[in-house]
Amino acid sequence: MPELPEVEALAAFLREKAVGRVVARVDVAAINVLKTFDPPVTALGGLTVTGVSRHGKFLDLDCDGVHLIIHLARAGWLRWSDALSPKPPKPGSGPLALRLHLDDGSGFDLTEAGTRKRLAVYVARDVDEVPGIARLGVDPLSDEFTVDRLRAVLDDAKRAQIKGVLRDQAVIAGIGNAYSDEVLHAAKLSPFRPANSLDDDELTGLHAVIVDELTSALTRAEGLAAKDLKDSKRSSMRVHGRTGETCPVCGDVVREVSFADSSLQYCATCQTGGKVLADRRLSKLLK
Repeated sequence: MPELPEVEALAAFLREKAVGRVVARVDVAAINVLKTFDPPVTALGGLTVTGVSRHGKFLDLDCDGVHLIIHLARAGWLRWSDALSPKPPKPGSGPLALRLHLDDGSGFDLTEAGTRKRLAVYVARDVDEVPGIARLGVDPLSDEFTVDRLRAVLDDAKRAQIKGVLRDQAVIAGIGNAYSDEVLHAAKLSPFRPANSLDDDELTGLHAVIVDELTSALTRAEGLAAKDLKDSKRSSMRVHGRTGETCPVCGDVVREVSFADSSLQYCATCQTGGKVLADRRLSKLLK
Protein backbone atom coordinates (compact mmCIF):
# COMPACT_ATOMS: atom_id res chain seq x y z
CA MET A 1 0.00 0.00 0.00
CA PRO A 2 1.37 3.43 -0.88
CA GLU A 3 1.96 5.43 2.30
CA LEU A 4 2.99 8.99 3.06
CA PRO A 5 6.46 8.91 1.41
CA GLU A 6 5.21 7.28 -1.82
CA VAL A 7 2.15 9.53 -2.11
CA GLU A 8 4.28 12.62 -1.49
CA ALA A 9 6.72 11.42 -4.13
CA LEU A 10 3.85 10.88 -6.57
CA ALA A 11 2.63 14.40 -5.82
CA ALA A 12 6.10 15.80 -6.56
CA PHE A 13 6.27 13.77 -9.77
CA LEU A 14 2.89 15.06 -10.94
CA ARG A 15 3.81 18.65 -10.05
CA GLU A 16 6.64 18.34 -12.54
CA LYS A 17 4.68 16.49 -15.21
CA ALA A 18 1.10 17.72 -14.99
CA VAL A 19 0.92 21.21 -13.48
CA GLY A 20 0.16 23.75 -16.17
CA ARG A 21 -1.35 21.19 -18.51
CA VAL A 22 -5.04 21.06 -19.43
CA VAL A 23 -7.14 17.97 -18.78
CA ALA A 24 -8.31 16.75 -22.18
CA ARG A 25 -10.65 14.08 -20.85
CA VAL A 26 -11.05 11.40 -18.21
CA ASP A 27 -11.97 7.82 -19.14
CA VAL A 28 -13.56 5.67 -16.44
CA ALA A 29 -12.99 1.95 -16.96
CA ALA A 30 -14.40 0.83 -13.58
CA ILE A 31 -17.40 2.87 -12.47
CA ASN A 32 -17.14 1.59 -8.90
CA VAL A 33 -13.93 3.58 -8.44
CA LEU A 34 -15.89 6.86 -8.45
CA LYS A 35 -17.18 7.74 -4.99
CA THR A 36 -18.80 11.10 -5.89
CA PHE A 37 -21.16 12.28 -8.62
CA ASP A 38 -21.33 16.08 -8.21
CA PRO A 39 -19.39 17.57 -9.86
CA PRO A 40 -19.21 14.78 -12.47
CA VAL A 41 -15.82 13.50 -13.55
CA THR A 42 -16.49 15.01 -16.98
CA ALA A 43 -16.31 18.47 -15.35
CA LEU A 44 -12.52 18.10 -15.28
CA GLY A 45 -12.30 18.31 -19.06
CA GLY A 46 -10.87 21.66 -20.17
CA LEU A 47 -9.56 22.58 -16.73
CA THR A 48 -5.91 23.30 -16.03
CA VAL A 49 -3.96 21.37 -13.39
CA THR A 50 -2.86 24.19 -11.09
CA GLY A 51 -1.43 22.20 -8.20
CA VAL A 52 -0.84 18.77 -6.72
CA SER A 53 -0.79 18.08 -2.98
CA ARG A 54 -1.07 15.31 -0.42
CA HIS A 55 -3.45 14.82 2.50
CA GLY A 56 -2.33 11.81 4.52
CA LYS A 57 -2.40 9.02 1.92
CA PHE A 58 -4.72 10.96 -0.42
CA LEU A 59 -3.36 12.46 -3.64
CA ASP A 60 -5.02 15.74 -4.69
CA LEU A 61 -4.89 17.28 -8.17
CA ASP A 62 -6.31 20.80 -8.13
CA CYS A 63 -7.82 21.58 -11.54
CA ASP A 64 -8.88 25.23 -11.50
CA GLY A 65 -10.52 24.74 -8.11
CA VAL A 66 -12.08 21.34 -8.86
CA HIS A 67 -10.16 18.59 -7.08
CA LEU A 68 -9.47 15.11 -8.40
CA ILE A 69 -8.67 13.19 -5.24
CA ILE A 70 -7.22 9.70 -5.31
CA HIS A 71 -6.80 7.10 -2.58
CA LEU A 72 -4.75 4.20 -3.93
CA ALA A 73 -5.77 1.86 -1.08
CA ARG A 74 -3.87 -1.42 -0.78
CA ALA A 75 -3.33 -2.46 -4.39
CA GLY A 76 -3.84 0.69 -6.43
CA TRP A 77 -1.14 2.52 -8.36
CA LEU A 78 -0.61 5.44 -10.71
CA ARG A 79 1.12 4.67 -14.01
CA TRP A 80 2.37 7.65 -15.99
CA SER A 81 2.79 7.71 -19.75
CA ASP A 82 4.24 10.46 -21.92
CA ALA A 83 2.03 9.21 -24.78
CA LEU A 84 -1.26 7.63 -23.74
CA SER A 85 -3.33 5.73 -26.24
CA PRO A 86 -6.14 8.04 -27.43
CA LYS A 87 -8.47 5.06 -27.78
CA PRO A 88 -11.00 4.90 -24.91
CA PRO A 89 -10.49 1.80 -22.76
CA LYS A 90 -13.16 -0.85 -22.59
CA PRO A 91 -15.06 -0.94 -19.27
CA GLY A 92 -13.72 -3.65 -17.01
CA SER A 93 -10.51 -3.95 -19.04
CA GLY A 94 -8.15 -5.68 -16.64
CA PRO A 95 -6.68 -3.75 -13.74
CA LEU A 96 -7.34 -0.34 -15.34
CA ALA A 97 -9.80 1.76 -13.34
CA LEU A 98 -9.40 5.31 -14.68
CA ARG A 99 -7.33 7.13 -17.31
CA LEU A 100 -6.62 10.86 -17.31
CA HIS A 101 -5.53 12.46 -20.59
CA LEU A 102 -3.68 15.77 -20.73
CA ASP A 103 -3.62 18.13 -23.69
CA ASP A 104 -0.11 17.15 -24.81
CA GLY A 105 -1.01 13.45 -25.10
CA SER A 106 0.52 12.49 -21.76
CA GLY A 107 -1.36 11.40 -18.66
CA PHE A 108 -1.79 8.52 -16.29
CA ASP A 109 -3.68 5.32 -15.61
CA LEU A 110 -5.01 4.37 -12.20
CA THR A 111 -4.80 0.60 -11.86
CA GLU A 112 -5.69 -1.86 -9.13
CA ALA A 113 -4.51 -5.44 -8.79
CA GLY A 114 -6.37 -8.25 -7.06
CA THR A 115 -10.04 -8.88 -6.43
CA ARG A 116 -10.62 -6.51 -3.50
CA LYS A 117 -11.42 -3.23 -5.22
CA ARG A 118 -10.76 -0.39 -2.77
CA LEU A 119 -9.18 2.20 -5.04
CA ALA A 120 -11.23 5.38 -4.60
CA VAL A 121 -11.54 8.52 -6.74
CA TYR A 122 -13.41 11.65 -5.71
CA VAL A 123 -14.23 14.84 -7.62
CA ALA A 124 -14.92 17.71 -5.21
CA ARG A 125 -14.89 21.49 -5.00
CA ASP A 126 -13.74 21.32 -1.37
CA VAL A 127 -11.28 18.64 -0.22
CA ASP A 128 -13.01 18.44 3.16
CA GLU A 129 -16.07 17.06 1.37
CA VAL A 130 -14.14 13.78 1.21
CA PRO A 131 -14.88 12.00 4.52
CA GLY A 132 -11.47 10.32 4.68
CA ILE A 133 -9.70 13.68 4.45
CA ALA A 134 -12.04 15.47 6.87
CA ARG A 135 -11.21 12.96 9.61
CA LEU A 136 -7.44 12.88 9.16
CA GLY A 137 -5.24 13.28 12.21
CA VAL A 138 -1.98 15.19 12.49
CA ASP A 139 0.54 14.91 9.66
CA PRO A 140 3.74 13.43 11.14
CA LEU A 141 5.94 15.68 9.01
CA SER A 142 4.16 18.89 9.98
CA ASP A 143 5.23 21.38 12.65
CA GLU A 144 2.15 20.33 14.65
CA PHE A 145 3.61 16.87 15.23
CA THR A 146 5.56 17.56 18.41
CA VAL A 147 6.57 15.23 21.23
CA ASP A 148 3.73 16.66 23.31
CA ARG A 149 1.25 16.01 20.48
CA LEU A 150 2.43 12.41 20.23
CA ARG A 151 2.14 12.05 24.00
CA ALA A 152 -1.46 13.26 23.86
CA VAL A 153 -2.24 10.85 21.01
CA LEU A 154 -0.84 7.87 22.89
CA ASP A 155 -2.45 8.85 26.19
CA ASP A 156 -5.83 9.19 24.46
CA ALA A 157 -5.41 5.71 22.99
CA LYS A 158 -4.98 4.29 26.51
CA ARG A 159 -3.99 0.61 26.33
CA ALA A 160 -4.64 0.16 22.62
CA GLN A 161 -1.78 -1.59 20.85
CA ILE A 162 0.73 0.94 19.57
CA LYS A 163 0.92 -0.65 16.11
CA GLY A 164 -2.77 0.04 15.55
CA VAL A 165 -2.51 3.59 16.88
CA LEU A 166 0.29 4.46 14.46
CA ARG A 167 -1.83 3.14 11.57
CA ASP A 168 -5.01 4.96 12.58
CA GLN A 169 -5.44 7.72 9.98
CA ALA A 170 -7.75 9.67 12.27
CA VAL A 171 -4.88 9.91 14.75
CA ILE A 172 -1.71 10.19 12.63
CA ALA A 173 -2.17 10.70 8.89
CA GLY A 174 -0.03 8.82 6.41
CA ILE A 175 1.57 5.88 8.24
CA GLY A 176 0.41 2.43 7.16
CA ASN A 177 1.37 -1.18 7.75
CA ALA A 178 4.87 -1.02 6.28
CA TYR A 179 6.23 2.12 7.90
CA SER A 180 4.65 1.30 11.26
CA ASP A 181 6.64 -1.97 11.22
CA GLU A 182 9.80 -0.06 10.33
CA VAL A 183 9.21 2.64 12.96
CA LEU A 184 8.59 0.16 15.76
CA HIS A 185 11.65 -1.87 14.81
CA ALA A 186 13.88 1.21 14.82
CA ALA A 187 12.36 2.38 18.13
CA LYS A 188 12.81 -1.12 19.62
CA LEU A 189 9.15 -1.35 20.65
CA SER A 190 6.82 -4.34 20.52
CA PRO A 191 3.95 -3.80 18.07
CA PHE A 192 1.59 -4.80 20.88
CA ARG A 193 2.95 -2.47 23.54
CA PRO A 194 0.10 -0.51 25.17
CA ALA A 195 0.13 2.99 23.69
CA ASN A 196 0.05 4.81 27.03
CA SER A 197 2.82 2.73 28.65
CA LEU A 198 5.86 4.51 27.14
CA ASP A 199 8.15 6.42 29.48
CA ASP A 200 9.56 9.82 28.56
CA ASP A 201 12.70 8.47 26.89
CA GLU A 202 10.74 5.94 24.85
CA LEU A 203 8.25 8.59 23.79
CA THR A 204 10.97 11.02 22.70
CA GLY A 205 12.75 8.24 20.87
CA LEU A 206 9.57 7.13 19.09
CA HIS A 207 8.85 10.68 17.93
CA ALA A 208 12.37 11.04 16.53
CA VAL A 209 12.16 7.69 14.76
CA ILE A 210 8.81 8.49 13.12
CA VAL A 211 10.13 11.75 11.70
CA ASP A 212 13.46 10.21 10.68
CA GLU A 213 11.96 7.13 9.00
CA LEU A 214 9.50 9.15 6.94
CA THR A 215 12.02 11.87 6.07
CA SER A 216 14.58 9.26 4.99
CA ALA A 217 11.97 7.52 2.84
CA LEU A 218 11.10 10.83 1.20
CA THR A 219 14.77 11.47 0.48
CA ARG A 220 15.16 8.04 -1.14
CA ALA A 221 12.08 8.65 -3.29
CA GLU A 222 13.10 12.14 -4.37
CA GLY A 223 13.39 12.42 -8.13
CA LEU A 224 12.21 8.87 -8.83
CA ALA A 225 9.71 8.20 -11.59
CA ALA A 226 6.35 6.85 -10.47
CA LYS A 227 7.20 3.40 -11.84
CA ASP A 228 10.28 3.12 -9.58
CA LEU A 229 8.72 4.07 -6.25
CA LYS A 230 7.44 0.62 -5.31
CA ASP A 231 10.82 -1.04 -5.78
CA SER A 232 12.52 1.73 -3.83
CA LYS A 233 10.16 1.21 -0.92
CA ARG A 234 10.53 -2.58 -0.89
CA SER A 235 14.31 -2.50 -1.05
CA SER A 236 14.56 -0.10 1.90
CA MET A 237 12.53 -2.18 4.35
CA ARG A 238 14.46 -3.78 7.24
CA VAL A 239 11.70 -6.00 8.64
CA HIS A 240 8.45 -5.34 6.78
CA GLY A 241 7.87 -7.98 4.13
CA ARG A 242 11.04 -9.82 5.18
CA THR A 243 9.67 -12.76 7.16
CA GLY A 244 12.34 -15.44 7.58
CA GLU A 245 15.20 -13.14 6.60
CA THR A 246 17.94 -11.87 8.90
CA CYS A 247 17.43 -8.74 10.97
CA PRO A 248 20.07 -6.27 9.76
CA VAL A 249 20.54 -4.93 13.29
CA CYS A 250 21.02 -8.02 15.46
CA GLY A 251 21.12 -11.02 13.11
CA ASP A 252 17.99 -12.70 14.52
CA VAL A 253 15.32 -13.98 12.15
CA VAL A 254 12.50 -11.60 11.18
CA ARG A 255 9.18 -13.03 12.36
CA GLU A 256 5.56 -12.49 11.40
CA VAL A 257 2.17 -12.23 13.05
CA SER A 258 -0.70 -12.84 10.64
CA PHE A 259 -4.28 -11.60 10.86
CA ALA A 260 -7.32 -12.24 8.69
CA ASP A 261 -6.31 -9.83 5.93
CA SER A 262 -2.90 -8.47 6.87
CA SER A 263 0.33 -9.29 8.67
CA LEU A 264 3.12 -7.54 10.53
CA GLN A 265 6.82 -8.27 10.81
CA TYR A 266 9.13 -7.73 13.76
CA CYS A 267 12.39 -8.83 15.36
CA ALA A 268 12.01 -10.57 18.69
CA THR A 269 15.55 -9.70 19.85
CA CYS A 270 15.24 -6.01 18.97
CA GLN A 271 11.63 -5.46 20.00
CA THR A 272 10.22 -7.99 22.45
CA GLY A 273 13.14 -9.02 24.62
CA GLY A 274 13.45 -12.29 22.73
CA LYS A 275 9.83 -13.30 23.23
CA VAL A 276 8.17 -14.73 20.13
CA LEU A 277 4.66 -13.42 19.55
CA ALA A 278 2.08 -16.01 18.63
CA ASP A 279 0.58 -15.98 15.15
CA ARG A 280 -2.99 -14.72 15.53
CA ARG A 281 -4.20 -17.31 13.03
CA LEU A 282 -3.14 -20.10 15.34
CA SER A 283 -3.39 -19.02 18.94
CA LYS A 284 -3.87 -16.16 21.35
CA LEU A 285 -1.25 -13.44 21.35
CA LEU A 286 1.55 -13.89 23.87
CA LYS A 287 1.97 -10.67 25.76
